[in-house]
Amino acid sequence: QVQLVESGGGLVQAGGSLRLSCAVSGRTFSTYSMGWFRQAPGKEREFVAAITWSGINRYYSDSVKGRFAISRDNAKNTVYLQMNSLKPEDTAVYYCAADASVVTAPTYRYWGQGTQVTVSS
Repeated sequence: QVQLVESGGGLVQAGGSLRLSCAVSGRTFSTYSMGWFRQAPGKEREFVAAITWSGINRYYSDSVKGRFAISRDNAKNTVYLQMNSLKPEDTAVYYCAADASVVTAPTYRYWGQGTQVTVSS
C-alpha cells in the first residue's frame, strides 16, 4: 500500500515563497510518476505540476510555469514543490498524487490528504 503525506503549507504574503514536501511510503516510490494538484473552495481540483519517475521530464500548468518547480529525491521517497512569487490566486489545498504514468488529469491512483496554502494580499 502506498501512502502520501504532504507538509509545508501555511500562510504567506503575496510575493513570498513556500516549499511543499510529499513523503511517500513504499519501496516502489522510484517507479511512480508524481503530481501536484490544488483545489480552491468552490472550484474543481486542478493540475499544478508533475514529474516522471526518473525526474527528467517535468510538466507545469500555465498558471504556475516560471514560478513553481517540482523535484524529487528517490533516496528519500519525497517529492517537492517549490513555490515562488506566490499570488493570492494560488490559495488552495495542495495535494500530491502518485501513479504509474504522468497525466495532467486528477486521475492518479494514490493521493495525500492535502496541505493548505494561503497567500495574503
